[in-house]
Amino acid sequence: MPIIEIEANILNKEQKNELITVLTKESARIMNLPENTITIIIHENNAENIGVGGTPLSELHKD
Repeated sequence: MPIIEIEANILNKEQKNELITVLTKESARIMNLPENTITIIIHENNAENIGVGGTPLSELHKD
């Protein structure tokens, strides 16, 4: 039973559904497994908890 874990920013319901659907379908195809054997886990992180190049994402994406 493959488990795929994703570390991501905060996502809306539609984004999560699309990620789960696409990753499940493509992973099952590539690994030649039934889709019902694939588990997707999404870990959401707030922008202030993610740093890129020494700067928090919350600072990089200020409007």
